[in-house]
Amino acid sequence: MGFPSIRPRRLRRTTGLQRMVRETTLRADQLIAPLFIRHGEGVSRKIASMPGHSQLSVDMAVREAEAIAELGIPAVLLFGIPAKKDLLGSENFDPQGIVPQAAYAIKKAVPELVVISDMCCCEYTDHGHCGIINMPGAPGYNERLAEGYLLNDPTLELLGKASVVHAQAGADIIAPSGMMDGMISTIRSALDKAGMEHTVIMSYAAKYASAFYGPFRDAAESPPGFGDRSNYQMDPGNAREALREVALDVEEGADMLMVKPALAYLDIIRQLRDRFDLPLAAYQVSGEYSMVKAAAERGWLDEQRTAMESLTSIARAGADMIITYWAKDAVKWMRG
Repeated sequence: MGFPSIRPRRLRRTTGLQRMVRETTLRADQLIAPLFIRHGEGVSRKIASMPGHSQLSVDMAVREAEAIAELGIPAVLLFGIPAKKDLLGSENFDPQGIVPQAAYAIKKAVPELVVISDMCCCEYTDHGHCGIINMPGAPGYNERLAEGYLLNDPTLELLGKASVVHAQAGADIIAPSGMMDGMISTIRSALDKAGMEHTVIMSYAAKYASAFYGPFRDAAESPPGFGDRSNYQMDPGNAREALREVALDVEEGADMLMVKPALAYLDIIRQLRDRFDLPLAAYQVSGEYSMVKAAAERGWLDEQRTAMESLTSIARAGADMIITYWAKDAVKWMRG
């Protein structure tokens, strides 16, 4: 049978019919809202390259977390801006560091909200890279490697130490994002030894060296002081490598997986969804957000329609959770 008996447009004739047969529907409980936390009190410093978002002091972050929870969004992802940066990113593993302070305060005020700690060193180091760089006097210095190369194994020790500190402060999920080899097994071991065996690990398992991170580096004040991050983040041309990276993280004990960025890597999300059964997140990153914002400000795009179409595509590709700067707006749009 064919036309005129078969008419697919019948199911698109009214909005009611369209709603009945819609294959992918966004929900508030799929979304995760990122927050940028800095020291101070009563601070809400606008991020110029990310309209609608600000760096917040802990007290202001608590208020924002309360508003997020009221909308039915289940989780926040915390990024810290330290008071002082140094070679090792010491504030990352300081119990009085900005993220431990924020995790504790948010869990106390909104205990039902899931707190995720982004576990990386780049916001905390004075060189802006995601760990210990190879230089004379640095832990693990190797004269056979180029100076400035990021040292993998010495960095793992810092990640394990910081993960315990953040979990003890109240973080429900540790999300390592530096793409270090062995980071999942190291963090899992450190958490278990500290009696934090119930803390979840959400691995940035396939994180690409992307051009879409630019506004985030303004927000987190973490641009690399030299070079780029392509010797530890993934080459945008590689897909099979992502499968290998993710398989290793699954073997090491990751509880959740993540692809970052989202929109340019929908094929990777789909392949991971087909291959692995763990919960899968995708990070709709700052560049994806800001380019739509900029186009909408000029009247070139409808922000709401474009944002919701983008989010739907990520869910359709197979993501169970979406980290997005539109989290609050998206819920309000869903509610009409």
